[in-house]
Amino acid sequence: MYAAVDLGSNSFRLHVGKHDGDTIRVVKSVRDPIRLAAGLDANGDLTEAAMQGALACLQRFRAILAGFELDAVRVVATSAMRVARNGAVFLPLAEQAIGYPIEIISGEEEGRLIYMGVANALAIPGERRLVMDIGGGSTELILGRGNDIERVESFSLGTVKQSLSFFIGGRIDAPSFEAAILSARSHFEDAAPPYRPQHWKTAYGSSGTIRTIADIIVRNKLGDGLLSGVSLDALARRFIELGHTSRIDMPGLRPDRASTIVGGLAILIGLFRELAIPVMTPIEAGLRMGVMWDLYLRSTKRDRREQSVQGCMEKFHIDQQRAGRVAEQALAMYAQLKPTSDALVKCLRWSSLLHEVGLAVSQTGYHKHASYIVENADLPGFTTREQKTMSRLILAQKGNLRKIGEVLSDPDFAKAVLALRLSILLMHARIEVDFSELRLRMKSRIELDIKRGWVAHHPTVSFWIEKEQEFWDEVGVDFTIRASA
Repeated sequence: MYAAVDLGSNSFRLHVGKHDGDTIRVVKSVRDPIRLAAGLDANGDLTEAAMQGALACLQRFRAILAGFELDAVRVVATSAMRVARNGAVFLPLAEQAIGYPIEIISGEEEGRLIYMGVANALAIPGERRLVMDIGGGSTELILGRGNDIERVESFSLGTVKQSLSFFIGGRIDAPSFEAAILSARSHFEDAAPPYRPQHWKTAYGSSGTIRTIADIIVRNKLGDGLLSGVSLDALARRFIELGHTSRIDMPGLRPDRASTIVGGLAILIGLFRELAIPVMTPIEAGLRMGVMWDLYLRSTKRDRREQSVQGCMEKFHIDQQRAGRVAEQALAMYAQLKPTSDALVKCLRWSSLLHEVGLAVSQTGYHKHASYIVENADLPGFTTREQKTMSRLILAQKGNLRKIGEVLSDPDFAKAVLALRLSILLMHARIEVDFSELRLRMKSRIELDIKRGWVAHHPTVSFWIEKEQEFWDEVGVDFTIRASA
C-alpha cells in the first residue's frame, strides 16, 4: 500500500492506494481546500494564518495515514511552496506536522508525475496524447505516446491568481472574463505549436478544475454537453449572467470551489483557443496517482532517477568506467564509516557518477560547473532537495571545504564528502584499492589506516592525502594517518 500527499496551491489532497494486479486502487481519498496560494501576501510570504491552517490540515492527514499499514509515503508540494519566500521557514514545521519529509517538486517533475498517473490509468499503449492540468498556482502541458513523455512544460499560471486578478471581490462581467482569457492566451502563445492537435490523437484533462468544469457542463446541460469550446463559452456566459461568485449555485460545483473556478475556466478557454483543441476528455487521474505509481516502480527497482543519471552521463560524454569506479569505491568507504542511516547512499552514488559532468564546460573549476549543472538540470524523478544535496557533494569533491562548511555539521553528510573525495583521489592516482589494506573511521576525527607498502607503490598518493589533511584541518577536523607493515 502506498500513500501520496499533494500539497497543492488550492487544496491539500491525500490518496491511499493498493497495488492490485495491473492497477493501483484508491482506498482512501481526502481533500482540504487550504487555498495556500491565496495565503501569499504582497511580498510573496505565506501569512501566519495560511501557515497555521496548513499545519492543522497536515496534522489531520498524519492521523489518517497512521491508520494504514503503508509500504511507502511520499509528500510533494507544488507551485505555492515553490514561490513562497518564507518557504524555508514553513517547510520544517510542515514536515513535523505530517511526520514525513516534504519534497518541493519542480513544475516539470509535477508534469511528469501527472502524466504517469494518467498513462497508467488509461493503459492504452502507443496512444499519442496531450495531458493538461490546471492547478491553483500552475498549469502543466504534457505531450506523450503511451507511457513515454515527449515534452513537458509548466507555466506559472493557476486558478487562484487568475481569479484574484480578474474577478476582484468575486465580481464577474464580460470585459473581465475576456481580459482573463486573453491574459491566459498570452502565457501559452509562444509554447503552443507543439501541443496543437496534429501532434496528438486525444486530449485529457487531469486536474480537479477541469473535471469540475466538465461535470458542471454535463449536469447543467450546457452547450453540446462535451468538454468543448462551445460548452466552455456557454458556461462562461452563465457565470457572467450570475454576476458574482457568491451567486454561483449549480449542480456539479461545490460552494467552496466557486471563488476559483471562474479563473480556472478562463485559463481553460484560453488554452482551447490558443491550442485549437476541439474536445477534451476529463480523467480521474493525475499527480497523486502518478506519485503512487512512482513509489511502486521504485519498489520494483525501476527507478526513473537511475535513467536520468544515465541519460545525463551520456549527454555530457562522461567516462562511465571512471565514474563507475569512483562510485564503487565511494560506497565501499562510506560503508566503512558506518553512517547512522542509508539516506545518503543513493545520492552519494549518483554524485559519484556525475562528478565530472562539469568537464563539458571547462577543465578549470569543473567541480563548480558540475555542481551548478546537477542542481539546475532537468533530471526526471529527482526532487529539488535531492539535486541540491548532490550539488553540494559534487562541489565538495575537491579543494577547500569551507565552501560547504555549514552542512559538514551533519555527520553522515561529512562522511559522504570524505568518501567521495578519497575515492576521486584514488581514481586520479590510478590506484586499484584493496580494501583489506585500508581502514577508514570518522567520529570526532578522521582516522585512515593503510599499509606502508601500499604507499610505497604509489608515492604520489601520500602527497594528496597530506593535502587532504590540510583541508580538513581548516574546518576543525583532525585527520590522522597510520601506516602499518
